[in-house]
Amino acid sequence: MSDDERRAGGALGERPERRRPASFKRTLLAVLWSFLERDANELNPLHVVIVGVIVAAVFVGVLFALVQWVIRSGIAA
Repeated sequence: MSDDERRAGGALGERPERRRPASFKRTLLAVLWSFLERDANELNPLHVVIVGVIVAAVFVGVLFALVQWVIRSGIAA
């Protein structure tokens, strides 16, 4: 099959392949990944590690505070 046939939708008598549009989730992931991919070349690895440790510490702190709140409120009893 020539390039012209492919662009026209295939060989004579064939139907062109119909592509379904991407889901919202797939589109969102593609956009977010493009931000990371573009910025990955400009990032300092040390800064990435520091930010990762800070984010992990904040996450653990929020979980700890949530557990303390649930215990004190009596919901867990």
